[in-house]
Amino acid sequence: MKIYTKKGDKGTTALYGGKRILKSDLRIEAYGTVDELNSFIGLVTTFVEEKEYTDLLHSIQSRLFDLGTHLAAEPNKKNLILPEIAPETITVLENYIDKMNEELPELKFFILPGGNRAAAMTHIARTVCRRAERCVVRLSDSENIEPVLIQYLNRLSDFLFVLARKFANDENVPEIVWKSH
Repeated sequence: MKIYTKKGDKGTTALYGGKRILKSDLRIEAYGTVDELNSFIGLVTTFVEEKEYTDLLHSIQSRLFDLGTHLAAEPNKKNLILPEIAPETITVLENYIDKMNEELPELKFFILPGGNRAAAMTHIARTVCRRAERCVVRLSDSENIEPVLIQYLNRLSDFLFVLARKFANDENVPEIVWKSH
């Protein structure tokens, strides 16, 4: 597979299905932000030692590729094979959120992003996830987007928030409470 084709040198790219659109199109912004999120989650995995969580994060990365495929697909194009994003993937995230929350101190105040390296990187991934969600929501204003895509990103950002708290808690790093001035 040749890495460069020179077809995008004038600011366009091809969707899955063949149609060429501007690289500035909101659809490209949406799946590009999902790709950025995927890269940050890959970085988070380099700080994680628990196999259960590295496996889970790798699974999430695969789901993000699936989600990106949906976003990169030419709208209304027939006969495209798209990977399923099952509602059960959201349930998996919810189950992990609940499991981690059982072991974490009750959250009574807003906390500042940070903690140890794993927690800080996970907070960055969380904020990129929220941006990806906003891009997909904006895209859904003008195009038909499957609701499960937005739901998955919403729940994933919640998961990443709790995961960041878990990473700090695992190393007894105190949470810094936000203090308004």
